[in-house]
Amino acid sequence: MCETFGMTVSPDDAYLVLRGIRTLAARLDVHERGALVVAEWLSRHENVARVFCPALPGHPQHDLWRRDCSGTNGLLSIELRGLGDGQVRTFIDSLGLFGIGASWGGFESLVTPCNMVEERSLADWSGRGPVLRLHVGLEDPQDLVEDLRQAFDACACAGA
Repeated sequence: MCETFGMTVSPDDAYLVLRGIRTLAARLDVHERGALVVAEWLSRHENVARVFCPALPGHPQHDLWRRDCSGTNGLLSIELRGLGDGQVRTFIDSLGLFGIGASWGGFESLVTPCNMVEERSLADWSGRGPVLRLHVGLEDPQDLVEDLRQAFDACACAGA
């Protein structure tokens, strides 16, 4: 059945997985350090209502994360505050180091907007701010923070 529906891995893909797995621990360490720097900076920004990253000490589920996990990765989400749809588009368009996409686990930093009102089924998201999903790649975290800073500046100008 798997062969009929194409649910097998190709030889090339299997080779790439085996090749990449050798450096996975080193890459995840860089993702983790960078994501925590970015998440901490975002948690202090006036246009960020919430950072969804349980590895941050201030996150409501941080104790569960510490109990169950020995590290984290480059994924986090942010709920924006005080930005309209046009400003969110300007923010994303102004990012120079973050590409647009959801291919988590690669080396590059990515951003994608999330429509939580449509995507959430267990909680009412109405009345909350827009959400962006970030994958922090292998770039220097200070460069990523600067990229985010200039994007927030650009969307502030767009709203003025």
